[in-house]
Amino acid sequence: MMISAAGFETLHQTVSMSSRELAGLTGISHGEVKRLINSLDASRRLSQPVRATDYQRPDGTSQEYQLNKRDSLTVIARLSPGYTPAVLDRWHEREMQHDLPDFTNPAVAARAWAQEYERRQALENRLAAIAPKADFFDRYVVVDGALGFRQVCKLLKAKEPDFRQFLLERQIMYRLSGVLTPHQQHLEAGRFELYRGTGENRHAFSQTRFTAKGVKWVAGLWAAHIAQEQKGAAA
Repeated sequence: MMISAAGFETLHQTVSMSSRELAGLTGISHGEVKRLINSLDASRRLSQPVRATDYQRPDGTSQEYQLNKRDSLTVIARLSPGYTPAVLDRWHEREMQHDLPDFTNPAVAARAWAQEYERRQALENRLAAIAPKADFFDRYVVVDGALGFRQVCKLLKAKEPDFRQFLLERQIMYRLSGVLTPHQQHLEAGRFELYRGTGENRHAFSQTRFTAKGVKWVAGLWAAHIAQEQKGAAA
């Protein structure tokens, strides 16, 4: 009897997803992903202690965190719930590729199926809890063209100082000569359009606009941010 990796998550711990992979899926910096994981670990919101592994960077060795399926979904729910389907798809691919031994012991098999049932129930409850956030931009954010900062604030019903601080803290944008400018990785991802030119007074100017893709992406991050603030205020 061959049982899928999904049913043996607690018995076989080599199947994991890294913090770097989550960062790559969401476009959020790896440092911020790690900070959130550390926070969740410190508050005992994760099912297992954080496991760190080394990886090579051009400037030396650094660390990433390895997470099981439950914990990776917990992290993505806080980071950007709109990416939950992408994470689930990645897990499905990983589980289908991962071979497990043939468990012929009836007691082991019975425990495994019981764990699988409990895991599925817990996952369904978790997905139901984050569904409103994941649906936020599909139900609410409909954008045909690029929008400026104030237009996005109006669309999201966000106060400009709060949204500006959010973009800076998330390392989505930075100040360049007093002007909010997107980081290069977000430009390359097609989330912003950057216009530069020279005005009639010969002064150079730059203007950043959120693309439709960028509005949809940042709306998911903003919804998760607001939900986390509301949860903290209620605690």
